[in-house]
Amino acid sequence: MWIAGSAKPAAIFACMLFAAACAENKSEPPAAQAPPANSVPLGSTQDFFLNVGDRVFFNENSAELTPTSLATLDKQAEWLVRYSSYRVTIEGHSDEKGPKEKNLKLSKERAEAVRKYFVAKGLEPARLHAVSFGRERRVATCNDMSCWSQNRRVVTVIDIGPPEPVVASRARPGSVPPPPPGPGPAPVPTYAPPPPRG
Repeated sequence: MWIAGSAKPAAIFACMLFAAACAENKSEPPAAQAPPANSVPLGSTQDFFLNVGDRVFFNENSAELTPTSLATLDKQAEWLVRYSSYRVTIEGHSDEKGPKEKNLKLSKERAEAVRKYFVAKGLEPARLHAVSFGRERRVATCNDMSCWSQNRRVVTVIDIGPPEPVVASRARPGSVPPPPPGPGPAPVPTYAPPPPRG
């Protein structure tokens, strides 16, 4: 009985010694994390596509900017103000439901809504070019809500080519027109649609 009674305090004492010995063992600090190898340069078209987002979506039969769209457009506008050398093409799209003319008109209204929002955020109108494609450039093709919702969109495409040439009719009398732009880098699309399924 005395042995059993004294074994308990001895076991507790042994556990305390073991814990103290473990506490003195110093582990090596964790190795520093290397930055990801595939990081993209700030201010590049890839930076815009990956870190900002190049598209906003719309409800059916609507060109009204949703709260989610406004949050994305705020980030886009901030990026475009910071990197002011880029021109922008604003592409309006629609789903395939309804007549072609109606979809073309709706996609134009969507692109124009985004263009006006950018101008209100301080972007120069001369940098912005709105185009509408209607249902001609769908990214998803199926007869389902999941596809239709992906196609009701506006895509902000960053243009990196030379600036637009001055139109001759806008030139002042007596002024020398600028030289034609030389061959420059081709615009890099920020999004390539998937290949058609065969």
